[in-house]
Formats: sequence, C-alpha cells, structure tokens
Amino acid sequence: MAGFNYFNYFTEIEEHFWRKRGAHLLVSPLDWAIVETWQKSAIPLEAVLRGIDRAFESYGRSRRGATGRPLKSLAYCVDAVLETAAEMQEASAGAGPQVRRQISTTEPFSRGELRHFLDDRRKNLLTSAEEHASASPHLAQQMNEVAAAIPALQIILDSPAKLDLEDFERRLTVLEDKLSAALTASADTDTMLTLRRDMDDALAPYRRKMSAEQIASIERQYLQKRVFEIYGLSRLSLYYVK
Repeated sequence: MAGFNYFNYFTEIEEHFWRKRGAHLLVSPLDWAIVETWQKSAIPLEAVLRGIDRAFESYGRSRRGATGRPLKSLAYCVDAVLETAAEMQEASAGAGPQVRRQISTTEPFSRGELRHFLDDRRKNLLTSAEEHASASPHLAQQMNEVAAAIPALQIILDSPAKLDLEDFERRLTVLEDKLSAALTASADTDTMLTLRRDMDDALAPYRRKMSAEQIASIERQYLQKRVFEIYGLSRLSLYYVK
C-alpha cells in the first residue's frame, strides 16, 4: 500500500462495502476493528476489495442471501479477503520480475493539515487530562506525557525534506499504543465487562468462520476503538486525518 490509497484505506473499503450492500449505513465498531486488523496485517487494498466482491458472490448463493437478507458485516468477508490476499501474493511471486508502478511523489496531506491534526490531538489530550486529574491522576499523567511528545512530531513537519509518512505513522502508533494501554488499565471492571459482552455479541455469528488468531486481533482493535470513545479521545493515526 503506497501513496494516496495507503492513507485512504478505511474510506475505500467502507465505500466499497456500502456499494455492494446498496445501503449507506454507518460501519459498526466490529467492522472498523476488522478493517484495522487488515490494515495492520498489511493486506493490500486491492485484495480487500476483491475479497469483499467474492464474499458477496458467495453470500448471494447461500440460503440467507436467497431470501434477500442483506450481508450485515465485514466479518462475513474475512476468509474471502485472506484467501484473495494469499492468491495475489502467490501470483505475484510466480510472475517473475515486474515493472514497478511509479509512486506519486505528491504528499497526500499538506503540512498545514498535519499541523492542525497534531494540534487538535494535543489539545484533546490536555483537556481530557485536566478532566481526569482528580479521579485518575496516573491516567492524566499518561495523557500529558503523550501530549508533550506531539511537539517533537510537529518539528518534523518544519523540515523542507520530503516527509516519510510511514515513519511518521509509526511514531504516532507508538504514542497511541502507550495511550491505549493506559486507558485500558484505568477503565473500571464493569466498563470493560460491558465492552467485552458487546464485542462477544457482535462476533458471535462469525466466530466459526475465523481462526483464533483472527478473532484475537479483531478483539484487540475493537476494544481499543471503544475505550478511546469512552474517554472521548481522538485516535492518533493518520488514517483519522479528515
């Protein structure tokens, strides 16, 4: 994944799924977690879109599909996406040397957009830290530490050299993982229990179609997304640049 599509991974998949369903509906937390799992596994966008097409074809031949019931979740597409990705990788390995496609040198985001994005995240963290200072001082400290690390990223944007967005994303991922661990540790037992019940209910119809590794990865992404929402914190990944 490179260039513009690399940072529009979620949007491309979301819109393709909407078109296949024939309905413009909000993607569920489970669906979002599945897309994040594909992204973190470096599954090419083309493989995901082809896999979704294959899953819809399979669903259309099933009894449920024959009754006109819509395919509700991307969870149904997990196997088809992984199979398609594996087939594409095998085909690429056996095709011999290929002419590499030219990658656009145009940066997908302006420096101004990225500065605004980072400043918005820093302010969001500082505000949340202030709100939790009394009840959860350790969590507030973690939020302040992550906020304090953001100006170093803003300095990178001042360099005239071409921005290495993948490395920039890695730096943001480190901060987000640190924050995610702090949020999960600070959440009370009842909150985490509720999240896990919601997650289990959402995954229940699809568990038999997934491996234990797939389920574990989706569960991690699902819980991370929901715990950020509970604390009212914005995600740090460049995938959330509007």
